[in-house]
Amino acid sequence: MTEPTTAPGPLWQGYAAPGWDEMLGPDEPRAGCAGVVDYLERLGDELVDRQAAAEAAVASMGISFTVYAEKGNIDRAWPFDVIPRVIDLHEWQRVSEGLIQRLQALNLFIGDLYGDAKVLADGVVPAEIVLGSPNHRPECIGVTPPHGTWAHISGSDLVRGADGVFRVLEDNLRVPSGVAYMLENRQISKRVFADAFRSLDILPVDGYPTALQQMLASLTPRPGEMPVIAVLTPGIYNSAYFEHAFLASQMGALLVEGGDLVVGDDDVCRVRTVGGLVRVDVIYRRVDDLFLDPEVFRADSMLGVPGLMRAWRKGNVALANAPGAGVADDKVVYAYVPELIRYYLGEEPKLASVPTYVCLDDEQRRYVLDHLSELVVKPANESGGTGIYIGTYATAEETDEIRRAVEAEPRNWIAQPVIELSTAPTLCDDVPAPRHIDLRPFILSGERPYVTNGGLTRVALREGSLVVNSSQGGGSKDTWIIDPDVPQLSAAARQVQGGGA
Repeated sequence: MTEPTTAPGPLWQGYAAPGWDEMLGPDEPRAGCAGVVDYLERLGDELVDRQAAAEAAVASMGISFTVYAEKGNIDRAWPFDVIPRVIDLHEWQRVSEGLIQRLQALNLFIGDLYGDAKVLADGVVPAEIVLGSPNHRPECIGVTPPHGTWAHISGSDLVRGADGVFRVLEDNLRVPSGVAYMLENRQISKRVFADAFRSLDILPVDGYPTALQQMLASLTPRPGEMPVIAVLTPGIYNSAYFEHAFLASQMGALLVEGGDLVVGDDDVCRVRTVGGLVRVDVIYRRVDDLFLDPEVFRADSMLGVPGLMRAWRKGNVALANAPGAGVADDKVVYAYVPELIRYYLGEEPKLASVPTYVCLDDEQRRYVLDHLSELVVKPANESGGTGIYIGTYATAEETDEIRRAVEAEPRNWIAQPVIELSTAPTLCDDVPAPRHIDLRPFILSGERPYVTNGGLTRVALREGSLVVNSSQGGGSKDTWIIDPDVPQLSAAARQVQGGGA
Protein backbone atom coordinates (compact mmCIF):
# COMPACT_ATOMS: atom_id res chain seq x y z
CA MET A 1 0.00 0.00 0.00
CA THR A 2 1.45 3.34 -1.07
CA GLU A 3 2.19 5.76 1.76
CA PRO A 4 1.66 9.45 1.02
CA THR A 5 4.81 11.47 1.44
CA THR A 6 5.66 15.09 1.94
CA ALA A 7 6.01 17.05 -1.31
CA PRO A 8 8.01 20.12 -0.22
CA GLY A 9 8.62 21.42 -3.75
CA PRO A 10 8.50 20.68 -7.50
CA LEU A 11 11.37 18.17 -7.34
CA TRP A 12 9.25 15.88 -5.17
CA GLN A 13 5.89 16.22 -6.94
CA GLY A 14 4.50 12.79 -7.75
CA TYR A 15 6.89 11.03 -5.37
CA ALA A 16 4.95 8.26 -3.59
CA ALA A 17 6.67 5.55 -1.60
CA PRO A 18 5.14 2.05 -1.41
CA GLY A 19 5.86 1.87 2.34
CA TRP A 20 8.33 3.41 4.78
CA ASP A 21 10.46 6.03 3.04
CA GLU A 22 13.81 7.01 4.54
CA MET A 23 13.67 10.67 3.55
CA LEU A 24 10.04 11.78 3.24
CA GLY A 25 7.39 11.00 5.84
CA PRO A 26 3.63 11.48 5.45
CA ASP A 27 3.68 14.91 7.13
CA GLU A 28 7.27 16.15 6.98
CA PRO A 29 10.79 15.01 6.14
CA ARG A 30 12.18 12.31 8.45
CA ALA A 31 14.39 13.36 11.36
CA GLY A 32 17.68 14.78 10.10
CA CYS A 33 16.46 15.00 6.51
CA ALA A 34 14.93 18.48 6.31
CA GLY A 35 18.15 20.24 5.35
CA VAL A 36 19.00 17.64 2.70
CA VAL A 37 15.48 17.74 1.23
CA ASP A 38 15.66 21.51 0.98
CA TYR A 39 19.17 21.40 -0.47
CA LEU A 40 18.17 18.93 -3.19
CA GLU A 41 15.03 20.93 -3.97
CA ARG A 42 17.09 24.06 -4.47
CA LEU A 43 19.43 22.20 -6.80
CA GLY A 44 16.44 21.35 -9.00
CA ASP A 45 17.47 20.34 -12.52
CA GLU A 46 21.12 20.69 -11.55
CA LEU A 47 20.75 17.40 -9.66
CA VAL A 48 20.95 15.58 -13.00
CA ASP A 49 24.28 17.30 -13.71
CA ARG A 50 25.56 16.22 -10.31
CA GLN A 51 24.63 12.61 -11.16
CA ALA A 52 26.61 12.89 -14.40
CA ALA A 53 29.55 14.32 -12.44
CA ALA A 54 29.35 11.40 -10.01
CA GLU A 55 29.44 8.87 -12.84
CA ALA A 56 32.44 10.65 -14.33
CA ALA A 57 34.15 10.50 -10.93
CA VAL A 58 33.50 6.74 -10.70
CA ALA A 59 35.14 6.28 -14.09
CA SER A 60 38.14 8.51 -13.32
CA MET A 61 38.71 6.85 -9.94
CA GLY A 62 38.54 3.39 -11.49
CA ILE A 63 35.91 2.10 -9.04
CA SER A 64 34.65 -1.23 -10.36
CA PHE A 65 33.23 -4.59 -9.37
CA THR A 66 33.27 -7.98 -11.04
CA VAL A 67 30.17 -9.78 -12.33
CA TYR A 68 30.94 -13.49 -12.23
CA ALA A 69 27.67 -14.44 -13.88
CA GLU A 70 28.74 -12.86 -17.14
CA LYS A 71 31.10 -14.63 -19.50
CA GLY A 72 34.66 -13.55 -18.87
CA ASN A 73 34.06 -12.16 -15.35
CA ILE A 74 33.23 -8.66 -16.52
CA ASP A 75 34.52 -5.64 -14.61
CA ARG A 76 31.85 -2.95 -14.48
CA ALA A 77 31.81 0.63 -13.25
CA TRP A 78 30.43 0.88 -9.72
CA PRO A 79 26.71 1.86 -9.94
CA PHE A 80 26.26 4.94 -7.77
CA ASP A 81 23.14 7.00 -7.12
CA VAL A 82 23.86 10.59 -6.21
CA ILE A 83 20.94 11.16 -3.79
CA PRO A 84 22.22 10.22 -0.31
CA ARG A 85 20.48 8.05 2.22
CA VAL A 86 20.10 10.02 5.49
CA ILE A 87 19.85 8.61 9.04
CA ASP A 88 19.20 10.56 12.23
CA LEU A 89 22.25 10.57 14.52
CA HIS A 90 20.26 9.66 17.64
CA GLU A 91 18.77 6.63 15.93
CA TRP A 92 22.19 5.62 14.64
CA GLN A 93 23.67 5.73 18.12
CA ARG A 94 21.04 3.21 19.25
CA VAL A 95 21.74 1.00 16.24
CA SER A 96 25.49 1.13 16.94
CA GLU A 97 24.96 0.01 20.53
CA GLY A 98 22.92 -2.91 19.26
CA LEU A 99 25.59 -3.92 16.75
CA ILE A 100 28.33 -3.83 19.39
CA GLN A 101 26.20 -5.93 21.74
CA ARG A 102 25.53 -8.44 18.95
CA LEU A 103 29.20 -8.85 18.07
CA GLN A 104 30.19 -9.21 21.72
CA ALA A 105 27.78 -12.13 22.05
CA LEU A 106 28.85 -13.72 18.77
CA ASN A 107 32.54 -13.56 19.69
CA LEU A 108 31.81 -15.15 23.07
CA PHE A 109 29.80 -17.82 21.28
CA ILE A 110 32.62 -18.67 18.86
CA GLY A 111 35.18 -18.79 21.66
CA ASP A 112 32.90 -21.04 23.71
CA LEU A 113 32.39 -23.44 20.78
CA TYR A 114 36.11 -23.93 20.35
CA GLY A 115 36.63 -24.07 24.11
CA ASP A 116 34.38 -25.76 26.66
CA ALA A 117 31.27 -25.67 24.40
CA LYS A 118 29.02 -24.86 27.36
CA VAL A 119 26.47 -23.34 25.02
CA LEU A 120 25.89 -26.77 23.50
CA ALA A 121 25.83 -28.57 26.85
CA ASP A 122 23.22 -26.08 28.09
CA GLY A 123 21.10 -26.60 24.98
CA VAL A 124 20.99 -22.95 23.97
CA VAL A 125 21.77 -23.95 20.39
CA PRO A 126 21.20 -27.56 19.27
CA ALA A 127 24.55 -29.31 18.85
CA GLU A 128 23.53 -30.76 15.49
CA ILE A 129 23.12 -27.27 14.09
CA VAL A 130 26.60 -26.15 15.12
CA LEU A 131 28.49 -29.36 14.51
CA GLY A 132 26.68 -29.79 11.19
CA SER A 133 27.67 -26.35 9.96
CA PRO A 134 30.08 -26.40 6.99
CA ASN A 135 31.86 -23.50 8.71
CA HIS A 136 32.57 -25.33 11.96
CA ARG A 137 36.33 -25.94 12.16
CA PRO A 138 37.44 -28.62 14.65
CA GLU A 139 41.00 -27.52 13.78
CA CYS A 140 40.37 -24.37 15.85
CA ILE A 141 39.48 -26.15 19.11
CA GLY A 142 41.76 -25.08 21.93
CA VAL A 143 42.95 -21.84 20.31
CA THR A 144 42.54 -18.52 22.11
CA PRO A 145 43.18 -15.60 19.74
CA PRO A 146 44.29 -12.14 20.99
CA HIS A 147 41.65 -10.37 23.11
CA GLY A 148 39.54 -13.55 22.79
CA THR A 149 38.19 -12.08 19.56
CA TRP A 150 37.42 -14.26 16.55
CA ALA A 151 35.37 -12.00 14.30
CA HIS A 152 37.45 -8.81 14.16
CA ILE A 153 35.78 -7.34 11.06
CA SER A 154 32.10 -7.89 10.45
CA GLY A 155 29.37 -6.45 8.30
CA SER A 156 25.79 -6.84 9.49
CA ASP A 157 23.05 -6.35 6.92
CA LEU A 158 20.26 -4.13 8.25
CA VAL A 159 16.81 -3.62 6.79
CA ARG A 160 13.90 -1.43 7.76
CA GLY A 161 10.37 -2.65 7.12
CA ALA A 162 6.98 -0.99 6.97
CA ASP A 163 7.05 -0.27 10.70
CA GLY A 164 10.21 1.83 10.35
CA VAL A 165 12.25 -0.37 12.73
CA PHE A 166 15.81 -1.39 11.87
CA ARG A 167 16.38 -5.15 12.03
CA VAL A 168 19.42 -7.31 11.40
CA LEU A 169 18.81 -9.45 8.33
CA GLU A 170 22.06 -11.42 8.53
CA ASP A 171 25.56 -11.38 9.97
CA ASN A 172 28.68 -11.52 7.78
CA LEU A 173 31.68 -12.72 9.76
CA ARG A 174 33.86 -14.60 7.31
CA VAL A 175 35.31 -12.13 4.82
CA PRO A 176 32.73 -9.30 4.71
CA SER A 177 33.20 -6.93 1.80
CA GLY A 178 31.94 -3.52 0.76
CA VAL A 179 33.67 -1.08 3.11
CA ALA A 180 35.93 0.31 0.36
CA TYR A 181 32.84 1.17 -1.67
CA MET A 182 31.39 2.93 1.38
CA LEU A 183 34.55 5.05 1.58
CA GLU A 184 34.66 5.74 -2.15
CA ASN A 185 30.97 6.68 -2.16
CA ARG A 186 31.82 9.39 0.33
CA GLN A 187 34.69 10.68 -1.81
CA ILE A 188 32.33 10.93 -4.79
CA SER A 189 29.72 12.74 -2.71
CA LYS A 190 32.32 15.23 -1.50
CA ARG A 191 33.26 15.97 -5.10
CA VAL A 192 29.75 16.56 -6.39
CA PHE A 193 28.16 17.99 -3.21
CA ALA A 194 31.07 20.02 -1.86
CA ASP A 195 28.68 22.85 -0.98
CA ALA A 196 26.53 20.51 1.11
CA PHE A 197 29.52 19.18 3.05
CA ARG A 198 30.52 22.74 3.92
CA SER A 199 27.08 23.48 5.29
CA LEU A 200 25.48 20.30 6.62
CA ASP A 201 26.68 18.48 9.72
CA ILE A 202 27.44 15.12 8.06
CA LEU A 203 29.45 12.71 10.22
CA PRO A 204 32.72 11.54 8.60
CA VAL A 205 33.50 7.95 7.57
CA ASP A 206 37.13 8.35 6.53
CA GLY A 207 38.48 7.27 9.92
CA TYR A 208 37.78 3.61 9.15
CA PRO A 209 41.17 2.69 7.58
CA THR A 210 42.99 4.15 10.60
CA ALA A 211 40.69 2.31 13.02
CA LEU A 212 41.21 -0.91 11.04
CA GLN A 213 44.99 -0.50 11.06
CA GLN A 214 45.03 0.17 14.80
CA MET A 215 42.82 -2.82 15.53
CA LEU A 216 45.00 -5.11 13.41
CA ALA A 217 48.19 -3.75 14.98
CA SER A 218 46.82 -4.51 18.45
CA LEU A 219 46.81 -8.22 17.53
CA THR A 220 50.56 -8.41 16.99
CA PRO A 221 52.41 -11.26 18.72
CA ARG A 222 55.40 -8.91 19.20
CA PRO A 223 54.22 -6.01 21.41
CA GLY A 224 56.62 -3.08 21.48
CA GLU A 225 57.78 -3.59 17.90
CA MET A 226 56.33 -2.01 14.78
CA PRO A 227 53.99 -4.72 13.46
CA VAL A 228 54.15 -5.87 9.86
CA ILE A 229 50.58 -6.13 8.56
CA ALA A 230 49.58 -7.86 5.34
CA VAL A 231 46.32 -8.12 3.42
CA LEU A 232 46.05 -11.63 1.97
CA THR A 233 44.07 -11.59 -1.28
CA PRO A 234 43.05 -14.43 -3.59
CA GLY A 235 44.31 -12.25 -6.45
CA ILE A 236 43.21 -9.89 -9.17
CA TYR A 237 40.35 -12.07 -10.38
CA ASN A 238 38.50 -11.92 -7.08
CA SER A 239 35.39 -9.74 -7.22
CA ALA A 240 36.55 -7.76 -4.16
CA TYR A 241 40.16 -7.26 -5.32
CA PHE A 242 39.56 -3.52 -5.70
CA GLU A 243 38.75 -3.41 -1.99
CA HIS A 244 41.74 -5.52 -0.98
CA ALA A 245 44.13 -3.21 -2.81
CA PHE A 246 42.35 -0.08 -1.58
CA LEU A 247 42.48 -1.05 2.10
CA ALA A 248 46.10 -2.19 1.92
CA SER A 249 47.04 1.15 0.39
CA GLN A 250 45.04 3.14 2.95
CA MET A 251 46.60 1.27 5.88
CA GLY A 252 50.15 1.18 4.56
CA ALA A 253 49.95 -2.62 4.68
CA LEU A 254 51.46 -5.19 2.34
CA LEU A 255 49.15 -6.61 -0.33
CA VAL A 256 50.12 -10.25 -0.72
CA GLU A 257 48.96 -13.47 -2.32
CA GLY A 258 49.55 -16.92 -0.88
CA GLY A 259 52.70 -17.46 -2.91
CA ASP A 260 54.29 -14.36 -1.37
CA LEU A 261 54.24 -15.90 2.11
CA VAL A 262 56.17 -18.80 3.60
CA VAL A 263 56.04 -20.51 7.00
CA GLY A 264 59.38 -21.92 8.16
CA ASP A 265 60.25 -24.81 10.42
CA ASP A 266 60.09 -22.34 13.31
CA ASP A 267 56.37 -21.83 12.62
CA VAL A 268 56.89 -18.15 11.81
CA CYS A 269 55.23 -16.57 8.77
CA ARG A 270 57.40 -14.42 6.51
CA VAL A 271 56.93 -12.50 3.30
CA ARG A 272 59.31 -12.71 0.39
CA THR A 273 60.83 -9.31 -0.49
CA VAL A 274 63.69 -8.18 -2.72
CA GLY A 275 65.73 -7.80 0.47
CA GLY A 276 64.93 -11.30 1.72
CA LEU A 277 62.34 -12.79 4.07
CA VAL A 278 60.57 -10.40 6.47
CA ARG A 279 58.43 -11.58 9.38
CA VAL A 280 54.68 -10.87 9.13
CA ASP A 281 52.84 -10.28 12.40
CA VAL A 282 49.21 -9.79 11.39
CA ILE A 283 47.32 -10.99 8.31
CA TYR A 284 43.99 -9.47 7.32
CA ARG A 285 42.93 -12.41 5.24
CA ARG A 286 40.39 -12.15 2.45
CA VAL A 287 40.68 -15.85 1.64
CA ASP A 288 38.07 -18.35 2.84
CA ASP A 289 38.99 -20.86 5.55
CA LEU A 290 39.16 -23.88 3.29
CA PHE A 291 41.78 -22.26 1.06
CA LEU A 292 43.97 -20.82 3.84
CA ASP A 293 46.37 -23.71 4.40
CA PRO A 294 46.69 -26.76 2.11
CA GLU A 295 48.33 -28.70 4.96
CA VAL A 296 45.10 -28.53 6.98
CA PHE A 297 42.20 -27.82 4.66
CA ARG A 298 42.00 -28.23 0.88
CA ALA A 299 45.23 -29.83 -0.32
CA ASP A 300 44.70 -28.43 -3.82
CA SER A 301 44.49 -24.80 -2.69
CA MET A 302 46.86 -22.45 -4.50
CA LEU A 303 45.53 -19.42 -2.62
CA GLY A 304 46.77 -20.15 0.87
CA VAL A 305 50.04 -20.71 2.70
CA PRO A 306 51.29 -24.15 3.80
CA GLY A 307 51.84 -24.09 7.55
CA LEU A 308 49.80 -20.94 8.19
CA MET A 309 47.52 -22.71 10.68
CA ARG A 310 50.58 -23.99 12.57
CA ALA A 311 51.91 -20.45 12.86
CA TRP A 312 48.50 -19.19 14.00
CA ARG A 313 47.96 -21.93 16.56
CA LYS A 314 51.42 -21.24 18.02
CA GLY A 315 50.55 -17.56 18.36
CA ASN A 316 53.30 -16.45 15.95
CA VAL A 317 50.93 -14.68 13.58
CA ALA A 318 47.46 -13.18 14.06
CA LEU A 319 44.72 -13.83 11.52
CA ALA A 320 41.74 -11.55 11.13
CA ASN A 321 39.15 -12.80 10.94
CA ALA A 322 40.25 -15.90 12.82
CA PRO A 323 39.68 -19.25 11.12
CA GLY A 324 36.43 -20.80 12.29
CA ALA A 325 34.65 -17.48 12.87
CA GLY A 326 32.28 -18.34 10.03
CA VAL A 327 30.44 -20.82 12.24
CA ALA A 328 28.52 -17.78 13.56
CA ASP A 329 27.92 -16.61 9.96
CA ASP A 330 25.56 -19.54 9.38
CA LYS A 331 22.00 -18.34 8.73
CA VAL A 332 20.64 -21.16 10.91
CA VAL A 333 22.78 -19.96 13.83
CA TYR A 334 21.43 -16.45 13.10
CA ALA A 335 18.03 -17.59 14.36
CA TYR A 336 19.52 -18.15 17.83
CA VAL A 337 21.42 -14.85 18.21
CA PRO A 338 18.81 -13.21 20.48
CA GLU A 339 19.14 -16.20 22.84
CA LEU A 340 22.94 -16.00 22.62
CA ILE A 341 22.80 -12.36 23.72
CA ARG A 342 20.69 -13.30 26.73
CA TYR A 343 22.90 -16.31 27.51
CA TYR A 344 26.30 -14.63 27.35
CA LEU A 345 25.51 -11.04 28.30
CA GLY A 346 22.40 -11.36 30.44
CA GLU A 347 20.79 -8.58 28.40
CA GLU A 348 17.86 -8.18 26.07
CA PRO A 349 18.84 -7.56 22.42
CA LYS A 350 19.06 -3.85 21.63
CA LEU A 351 18.63 -4.51 17.92
CA ALA A 352 15.86 -6.70 16.59
CA SER A 353 16.36 -9.70 14.30
CA VAL A 354 14.04 -10.75 11.49
CA PRO A 355 11.75 -13.62 12.60
CA THR A 356 13.33 -16.83 11.29
CA TYR A 357 12.09 -20.39 10.83
CA VAL A 358 14.66 -23.18 11.14
CA CYS A 359 13.76 -25.92 8.69
CA LEU A 360 15.66 -28.55 10.68
CA ASP A 361 12.95 -28.24 13.32
CA ASP A 362 10.05 -30.50 12.27
CA GLU A 363 7.28 -28.15 13.35
CA GLN A 364 8.88 -25.07 11.84
CA ARG A 365 9.60 -26.95 8.61
CA ARG A 366 5.96 -27.97 8.27
CA TYR A 367 4.93 -24.35 8.68
CA VAL A 368 7.43 -23.25 6.02
CA LEU A 369 6.29 -25.87 3.52
CA ASP A 370 2.65 -24.90 4.11
CA HIS A 371 3.36 -21.17 3.60
CA LEU A 372 5.98 -21.05 0.86
CA SER A 373 4.02 -18.42 -1.07
CA GLU A 374 4.42 -16.00 1.86
CA LEU A 375 8.08 -16.56 2.76
CA VAL A 376 11.66 -15.98 1.69
CA VAL A 377 13.62 -19.24 1.86
CA LYS A 378 17.41 -19.00 2.07
CA PRO A 379 20.29 -21.47 1.96
CA ALA A 380 22.24 -21.40 5.21
CA ASN A 381 25.71 -20.64 3.88
CA GLU A 382 25.46 -18.89 0.52
CA SER A 383 26.15 -15.20 -0.07
CA GLY A 384 25.39 -12.49 -2.63
CA GLY A 385 21.74 -13.46 -2.91
CA THR A 386 22.58 -16.89 -4.34
CA GLY A 387 19.86 -19.54 -4.08
CA ILE A 388 17.21 -17.33 -2.44
CA TYR A 389 13.55 -18.16 -3.07
CA ILE A 390 10.99 -15.34 -2.71
CA GLY A 391 7.53 -16.84 -2.49
CA THR A 392 5.60 -13.77 -3.62
CA TYR A 393 7.46 -13.76 -6.95
CA ALA A 394 8.05 -17.49 -7.48
CA THR A 395 6.62 -19.67 -10.23
CA ALA A 396 4.93 -23.00 -9.51
CA GLU A 397 8.03 -24.76 -10.81
CA GLU A 398 10.32 -22.78 -8.48
CA THR A 399 8.02 -23.55 -5.55
CA ASP A 400 8.14 -27.27 -6.27
CA GLU A 401 11.91 -27.10 -6.58
CA ILE A 402 12.42 -25.34 -3.24
CA ARG A 403 10.01 -27.74 -1.55
CA ARG A 404 12.09 -30.70 -2.71
CA ALA A 405 15.32 -28.98 -1.63
CA VAL A 406 14.04 -28.22 1.88
CA GLU A 407 12.70 -31.75 2.33
CA ALA A 408 15.98 -33.27 1.12
CA GLU A 409 18.33 -31.13 3.26
CA PRO A 410 16.36 -29.32 5.98
CA ARG A 411 19.57 -28.33 7.84
CA ASN A 412 20.57 -26.21 4.86
CA TRP A 413 17.52 -23.92 4.86
CA ILE A 414 15.86 -21.18 6.88
CA ALA A 415 12.82 -19.08 6.05
CA GLN A 416 11.76 -15.54 6.88
CA PRO A 417 8.71 -13.39 6.16
CA VAL A 418 8.94 -11.18 3.09
CA ILE A 419 10.01 -7.73 4.28
CA GLU A 420 8.94 -4.81 2.16
CA LEU A 421 12.23 -2.95 2.42
CA SER A 422 12.16 0.76 3.08
CA THR A 423 12.74 3.06 0.14
CA ALA A 424 14.87 6.10 -0.50
CA PRO A 425 14.67 8.70 -3.29
CA THR A 426 16.81 7.52 -6.22
CA LEU A 427 17.43 9.37 -9.46
CA CYS A 428 15.59 7.41 -12.17
CA ASP A 429 15.07 8.93 -15.63
CA ASP A 430 16.24 12.24 -14.16
CA VAL A 431 13.61 12.43 -11.40
CA PRO A 432 13.59 11.08 -7.82
CA ALA A 433 11.70 7.81 -7.47
CA PRO A 434 11.41 5.46 -4.48
CA ARG A 435 13.68 2.41 -4.64
CA HIS A 436 14.20 -0.29 -2.02
CA ILE A 437 17.42 -0.23 0.01
CA ASP A 438 19.34 -2.03 2.73
CA LEU A 439 22.41 -1.09 4.77
CA ARG A 440 25.68 -2.82 5.66
CA PRO A 441 27.53 -1.07 8.50
CA PHE A 442 30.96 -2.39 9.47
CA ILE A 443 31.98 -3.27 13.01
CA LEU A 444 35.53 -3.68 14.29
CA SER A 445 35.98 -5.81 17.42
CA GLY A 446 39.26 -5.60 19.30
CA GLU A 447 40.44 -3.81 22.40
CA ARG A 448 37.69 -1.25 21.73
CA PRO A 449 34.65 -1.67 19.45
CA TYR A 450 34.19 0.59 16.44
CA VAL A 451 31.14 1.07 14.22
CA THR A 452 31.21 3.04 10.99
CA ASN A 453 29.09 6.19 10.78
CA GLY A 454 26.46 4.58 8.62
CA GLY A 455 27.70 2.05 6.12
CA LEU A 456 27.20 0.84 2.58
CA THR A 457 23.66 1.55 1.43
CA ARG A 458 22.71 -0.75 -1.43
CA VAL A 459 19.76 0.10 -3.65
CA ALA A 460 17.60 -1.96 -5.98
CA LEU A 461 17.61 0.17 -9.12
CA ARG A 462 14.72 -1.67 -10.78
CA GLU A 463 11.25 -0.48 -9.75
CA GLY A 464 9.67 -2.79 -7.17
CA SER A 465 12.73 -5.03 -6.92
CA LEU A 466 13.95 -6.16 -3.51
CA VAL A 467 17.32 -7.36 -4.87
CA VAL A 468 20.02 -4.88 -3.91
CA ASN A 469 23.17 -6.86 -4.81
CA SER A 470 25.30 -5.08 -7.41
CA SER A 471 25.97 -8.37 -9.20
CA GLN A 472 22.22 -8.66 -9.74
CA GLY A 473 21.50 -5.16 -10.95
CA GLY A 474 21.68 -3.17 -7.72
CA GLY A 475 23.56 0.05 -7.00
CA SER A 476 24.66 2.05 -3.97
CA LYS A 477 24.34 5.39 -2.20
CA ASP A 478 26.38 7.42 0.21
CA THR A 479 24.98 7.23 3.75
CA TRP A 480 24.79 10.49 5.68
CA ILE A 481 24.44 10.43 9.48
CA ILE A 482 23.11 13.85 10.48
CA ASP A 483 22.35 15.34 13.88
CA PRO A 484 18.80 16.76 13.67
CA ASP A 485 19.54 19.10 16.59
CA VAL A 486 22.13 21.03 14.53
CA PRO A 487 20.72 23.70 12.16
CA GLN A 488 21.16 22.30 8.64
CA LEU A 489 19.35 24.57 6.28
CA SER A 490 20.26 28.18 5.79
CA ALA A 491 23.92 28.04 4.82
CA ALA A 492 23.39 25.25 2.28
CA ALA A 493 20.43 27.08 0.82
CA ARG A 494 22.39 30.33 0.50
CA GLN A 495 25.30 28.57 -1.22
CA VAL A 496 23.07 26.86 -3.78
CA GLN A 497 21.15 30.06 -4.40
CA GLY A 498 24.45 31.86 -4.87
CA GLY A 499 25.78 29.21 -7.24
CA GLY A 500 28.46 27.96 -4.85
CA ALA A 501 29.49 24.39 -5.74
